[in-house]
Amino acid sequence: MELAYSADFGEVHEAVRARLRATRWWPLMRWTAYGGCALAVLVAVLALLPPAPEPGTAAVLVVLGAVAVTATELVPWGTARSLYRLIGAQGEARAVVDEDGARWTSRDTETTIRWALLSRYAETPRLFVLFTDRTSGTGFAYLPKRGLADGADADRLRALLDRHAARA
Repeated sequence: MELAYSADFGEVHEAVRARLRATRWWPLMRWTAYGGCALAVLVAVLALLPPAPEPGTAAVLVVLGAVAVTATELVPWGTARSLYRLIGAQGEARAVVDEDGARWTSRDTETTIRWALLSRYAETPRLFVLFTDRTSGTGFAYLPKRGLADGADADRLRALLDRHAARA
């Protein structure tokens, strides 16, 4: 099965977010940031109540909580932005997915990854995101559905992925 596509920031961002959702630590980090923000707001409100209001401390706590929550949104965006610049500089990409694995070819690179390393995948409305084995780190690759020749190819690709990788 062959796909041809050029880089799209929205797709790279979606792939990064899918990769982060598939990790164990990212949801924990996000909920910790949201919990820290809620706790900071609670402490800030309590600091403003009588008998001893401390508006400076309250403002600092609210700002720190907002920074923690904002960081959970900026990390995926910043990662996607840097990857998009790298991928986009390569021009159009071609991907071939078969019984052996997947091969990506662009202007300056050619990469082959066998199924033993791509053990899991997730499907989003626009992409198939392939993940490396948990013991191999946090690598991923994505296949945009718009790169397929026709709509029926998405079903064939999904069946191929189901044979060789587990759904994340």
